[in-house]
Amino acid sequence: MTPHHASDATLTLCRMAPVIPVLVIRDPAHAAPLARALVAGGLPVLEVTLRTPAALEVITEMARIPGAMVGAGTVLSPADVRAVIAAGAGFAVSPGATDRLLAACEEGGLPILPGAATATEAMALLERGYTTQKFFPAEVAGGAAALRALSSPLPQITFCPTGGIGPANAADYLSLPNVACVGGSWVAPSDMIAAGDWEGIEGLARAASALPRSA
Repeated sequence: MTPHHASDATLTLCRMAPVIPVLVIRDPAHAAPLARALVAGGLPVLEVTLRTPAALEVITEMARIPGAMVGAGTVLSPADVRAVIAAGAGFAVSPGATDRLLAACEEGGLPILPGAATATEAMALLERGYTTQKFFPAEVAGGAAALRALSSPLPQITFCPTGGIGPANAADYLSLPNVACVGGSWVAPSDMIAAGDWEGIEGLARAASALPRSA
């Protein structure tokens, strides 16, 4: 898969809803009901981070849910790429980008949303052909003001900012012309997952899916 095709694929995913839930799941039994709740609430694109031993099994279980577009987050290496492809992930998300990681995704046909935190990093990805990027860590790296500043010299890039984003500031990012969606964990709080409060999570998802955006 070429970087151009990968960016087209990830941009399509980013435009499906204003928010991509960033999920840290420890119990595979939570995978299916959580995915159903988020999809029912209008958030079909799900990022399962590789931060728990259960992550690969969770990806496999969520990928079986009708309407769910399941990807893997915190993908850092070629070994991760092979593992998430085998688990059934439809895309990858990374906090940054390396040549080896990008090459593994390109060779494996796995669309990736690669991370950038500076103009230089964003330009390096653009030079390789990646026009859809993750802006991470968003709040620490300058927040919505930084992305607004990048939009003039780098209008070719569309971002999905992630990191420190919640209901209080999501609209600041979504109002920007170079932001297609945001990533956030607030739609699936760990306490609500542990309690099996799928109705409550569906409500949070529905509110997030209604957020207005300009891009």
